[in-house]
Amino acid sequence: MISASMERARAETPFPIRQGVFVAVAGPSGAGKDSVMQYARDRLGPLAADIVFARRVITRPMEAGSEIHDSLDEGAFEKAEAEGSFAASWRANGLCYGLPTELDDVARAGQVVVANVSRAAIPTLSERYLNFQPVIITAPRNVLADRLAARGRESREELLKRLERADATELQVPQALVIDNSGPLERAGEQFLAVLRKAAAWSDVCDTV
Repeated sequence: MISASMERARAETPFPIRQGVFVAVAGPSGAGKDSVMQYARDRLGPLAADIVFARRVITRPMEAGSEIHDSLDEGAFEKAEAEGSFAASWRANGLCYGLPTELDDVARAGQVVVANVSRAAIPTLSERYLNFQPVIITAPRNVLADRLAARGRESREELLKRLERADATELQVPQALVIDNSGPLERAGEQFLAVLRKAAAWSDVCDTV
């Protein structure tokens, strides 16, 4: 049996956060992470009140049709980072990304946090949130190449770098659930929706176990 003093010490330790569930979504560019997340978000029904999709901070201006996010220039981002304003932060593709510490309050309130993250940020997040579920959304290399080429956003060199990153073995994530999004969006979307339903069910009881 855990003593009262041990229980009190555990309660006073800010991290890892023991309430709520953090679902970290990662995967290579072109895998369709945003589409899968939006599919599930549109179909949460009553669970929508218990599941919060994180709004990232990015050193990129908002553009029509792009991800809704908060923008900072690089200097302001680095200042916020130094002041501890992010639960996690990382660099990718020439940009800085951060998840605001307000997400800690969401988790402590017993809700589910869903965030699109870099695989490199997963170790930091897994230490911060006790109930942590990484999800990798991916697709075969040829599918990724076709999707990235169709965007027309990058040069050939930039596209190849993205695919090399997708293939990097050091970015494999232990304990992750892998969703193949090479087929119909509905198939991958329903799999991710099932992940969120399980996370919501666990968030209701995890701090009592």
